[in-house]
Amino acid sequence: MYAARSSQFSRASGLMLNLLRICCCTTPPHSLLSSSPHGSQSYVLDERCSTGASMPGELRVGTAFVNGDGVDKPKGFLTYTTASTADATRAFGQLQYVASGLAGGLPTTNPENKLLDLVHALRAPYRQGAVWVMNSETLATIRKFKTADGAFIWTPGLVSGQPDTLLGYPIVESEDMPSITANSTPIAFGNFRAGYLIAERTETNILRDPYSNKPYVHFYATKRLGGAVTNSEAIKLMKFAAN
Repeated sequence: MYAARSSQFSRASGLMLNLLRICCCTTPPHSLLSSSPHGSQSYVLDERCSTGASMPGELRVGTAFVNGDGVDKPKGFLTYTTASTADATRAFGQLQYVASGLAGGLPTTNPENKLLDLVHALRAPYRQGAVWVMNSETLATIRKFKTADGAFIWTPGLVSGQPDTLLGYPIVESEDMPSITANSTPIAFGNFRAGYLIAERTETNILRDPYSNKPYVHFYATKRLGGAVTNSEAIKLMKFAAN
């Protein structure tokens, strides 16, 4: 769950970022904690609280970084207004989109060209460290695209730990991204280190209560966390629309 806003974080640019108190409560039985291989406090908290797995779906931390409205949760990058205009003329805080050319799809002829347009909508300094973000359904569609000579534009990671790439850039699969529908923005390309700030005020605080509800042990974990776009030039979107 997300608790009420607790503080604000200010950057030199004047942007104010709300830091929100995130809470997670889990109640394993004492027998689980004392058994092997799961007999540790850290295991329980990692499984239930580290990524918001125990929270309702729309309130998970990862979901909020993509779709959160900023009210008692981080503001997701897909909730910002968008425009097709370039960086020099677009208002700060608006993300640029590149139209796919077809509502709900990509052109049947050379669809990879639209992906190249998206790559080069991002200025060269930001392309160093840029990644693709999409869900697995969208990726399944994109993986089938080939160049004129029959080569796939998707390349698997050939070394353990190395990510798959699309047009030379790593792919991050996020099931919080929308699927391909008319006027949706299911593909993002950008340097998220430069464009999106995740701020943590303190380390996770853990309250352990083995007495209130024996034989269960209550764990109550809290941390302060916020997220917002801080550089709208560093993240680009593909909008599945005619223009």
